[in-house]
Amino acid sequence: MKIVKGKGLAKPIILLKILEDKRALVVDSQATIRFLKVDSFDLLGGFKLGIKYRHYKTSVISFCDDASYFATVTSTAREAKLFNTKTKKLISKMGRNHGEVTVVAIDPLKRYMFSCGDDGKSFVVDIESGKFIFTLPHHSDTINDIAFSKDGNWVATASYDRKISLFSLSTLTPKNVLKSHSDPVMHLSFFHENKLLSIDKNASAIIWNIYDGKVFGRLEGIHDSVESLFIDKEERFLFLGTTLGYIIVYDLETLELISSQYIKLNSEILSIAFDEDNSLLLLGTQKGELLSYDIFEGLDYFKALLKKRAFKDIEALLKKNPLLKYTQPYSDLESFWSVTLQKAKLILQNGDRDKAMLLFGEFRYMSNKNGIIQKLLKEYEEFPKFTALAKSGKLALAYALANKYPSYQESSIYKALEKRWKRSFSEAQRALLDPRGAQQAKDMLAPYRGISEKTRFIQDLFAKSDVYRQFREALSKKEFHVCFELVRQNSFLKELPEYESLVKYGDSLYEKAKKSMDLGEIHQAIKLLRVLEDFEMYKNEARKFTLDLESKAKFFAAIKDEDIATAFDMMENVQSLLMTPEGRELESMWSHDLHLANAAAAQAKIGELKKILDKYMKIHSKYIALATIFSFAYMVELESSLQKGVQKSILEKGIKNYILNFGVTEQIEVFYNLFKESYPDTKLNLELLTKGSFSMWRPSMIVNSILD
Repeated sequence: MKIVKGKGLAKPIILLKILEDKRALVVDSQATIRFLKVDSFDLLGGFKLGIKYRHYKTSVISFCDDASYFATVTSTAREAKLFNTKTKKLISKMGRNHGEVTVVAIDPLKRYMFSCGDDGKSFVVDIESGKFIFTLPHHSDTINDIAFSKDGNWVATASYDRKISLFSLSTLTPKNVLKSHSDPVMHLSFFHENKLLSIDKNASAIIWNIYDGKVFGRLEGIHDSVESLFIDKEERFLFLGTTLGYIIVYDLETLELISSQYIKLNSEILSIAFDEDNSLLLLGTQKGELLSYDIFEGLDYFKALLKKRAFKDIEALLKKNPLLKYTQPYSDLESFWSVTLQKAKLILQNGDRDKAMLLFGEFRYMSNKNGIIQKLLKEYEEFPKFTALAKSGKLALAYALANKYPSYQESSIYKALEKRWKRSFSEAQRALLDPRGAQQAKDMLAPYRGISEKTRFIQDLFAKSDVYRQFREALSKKEFHVCFELVRQNSFLKELPEYESLVKYGDSLYEKAKKSMDLGEIHQAIKLLRVLEDFEMYKNEARKFTLDLESKAKFFAAIKDEDIATAFDMMENVQSLLMTPEGRELESMWSHDLHLANAAAAQAKIGELKKILDKYMKIHSKYIALATIFSFAYMVELESSLQKGVQKSILEKGIKNYILNFGVTEQIEVFYNLFKESYPDTKLNLELLTKGSFSMWRPSMIVNSILD
């Protein structure tokens, strides 16, 4: 791969990002911030923070997508700071980790800043107010990475304790702890709505389903320690940057390795970004190199070669750049090959090898195609013999050749043999319905003696003629579950034309159900799917669709009745509802109200807070989120009261009330230490107090002041 553009920046490049306004954001290890033009790397602006990062293999600086805010670890790594990018004004600082801050991040919706440390703790700051608002579940060791889902509803943290913690930012509740890595987990990234990629220190990569917490798959072929990763906007490709300077590429649809050495540099690849508009992959290295590559390099040449049918040169080009297989010209090539292959088979069936070779043309010079061509030519050498055997009625020998060469089974001759077999088998079955028709049935099936795959069906037919009667009777009564149970126990029934009709009927039901689902005709779709549950080939899928549609029906009914409590609670239990337009609208409403609520809580305006959140007070799935917001408001009230010099006894009562409602949190512990500095003679002991918890909190516990 050729470098499109390169620039030397002297210091290791630890962050690359394409911003919403299409500028490239580049950050080096000494916190020099540059804004560049993506195509030319011309400088558009920037500034210096005056920080020399002690460690930068984790995310020590983070910008939101429009670069309006950024968070950074300080030089000592003892604090995380949040800034307004335009004004450079400090919004907040967080230094509550016992040890160093290892990771900072801003969520996609610009609501929170996250500060994670080597003590395994993650502290969350409300960006609007700059105040500490809640914590994520603790790890028992250093946090190495943090990732967010595209919609901002999920956050995941990865740790040296080999675990991944999943947390819902919608309900502010812990969701799962993922455990399958045998080494420290170093990198995370969400994709495809419900998938999470995690990579550990030993380069083992796991794909998780975040809804059920189960392993979905694993990536094979990572040959080096991963330093950076990036998933493109369309979520087709995963790019991994390694210690030895390789870019490894995976297909995220199939989870297959595309290239283990797509790009090779002579330095660690610390950061990756992708310019979707120009298909440019940007890389930042330990040596301070900023490089861009066209991931579809050679596309124009590919088009020209395709026009000339120069397939040998196309194969060489694809070896240089395998990502060209994901372009439209390559799809055109594969379509042309498919048509050519079918035409060649018909020609070979007529015995014209030379014409087939002429048709294959330049395809013969593509190694992957030539292997198929040579195999096909070899197989069709005996096709005239197969034809002769079929026409002379030597069926056992003809079927033996068709089994030896499966491509013969696509021919019209083989299809005619199968049609004749099914007709004979069906007629023999009907003859057996007459007690005196056994000999007639034997005569009909005599030509198929000696054909192993047919003999089994013939033997079953004569031994189980009553089964055929049961099958026809069940079919006439539309007792499909009985039909398929009989088929499961008696495979010869699959040779019946009635079985073929049954399968076609199931296919038509499936298509009708899909059409009803696409049109939003939920009740009609459920009706069809319940019938399909009796069809073995559709049973599991039909049950899944039915459960999903029943949930949607109940959900949409709740929306229609303006019963948002039921709707939100259902969204918590059935994650797919979040993907519906109605679900997104509800989440947007909640996100907007949450923003207003955090602003009110930051000023301890309890009355205003109750008004904003009133519509959520009966929604069970929001209780912990509500508890988090009100605990934030009460904590602000306590802090403000301490600053105003409120008397000790009143503050002690406030601390007791807080702990009775929410338990001993990080926030109250920090406040208690400040309280003791002001009132060292206090006898209050947190451990002796009656403790509540966020999970036990209910809206009925709301008070106008935590001090009362």
